[in-house]
Amino acid sequence: VDEGAARAILSSGRSLLPVGICEVVGAFERGALVSVRSQGDQAIARGLCNYSAADLQRILGQHSADIVDVLGYDYGPAFIHRNNLVVLRDAD
Repeated sequence: VDEGAARAILSSGRSLLPVGICEVVGAFERGALVSVRSQGDQAIARGLCNYSAADLQRILGQHSADIVDVLGYDYGPAFIHRNNLVVLRDAD
């Protein structure tokens, strides 16, 4: 995730939105437990995802309002909602 997304997760406990995601690694389906990594490759959180890796490849970097236009459907504005997200370390 980019620095803004990492900061939002670590300091504010916010949801992870597609706009803050820089890269997708691996294959996973909707509902999978995924690791969230900073640009420095540190694991900062884990959570249950609302979109598969294939869908995320299509919407990464996009604003949440554009998800339905890109995919033709949506499962909500967040890739990982804050209620399904566990922060692994405190903000420094």
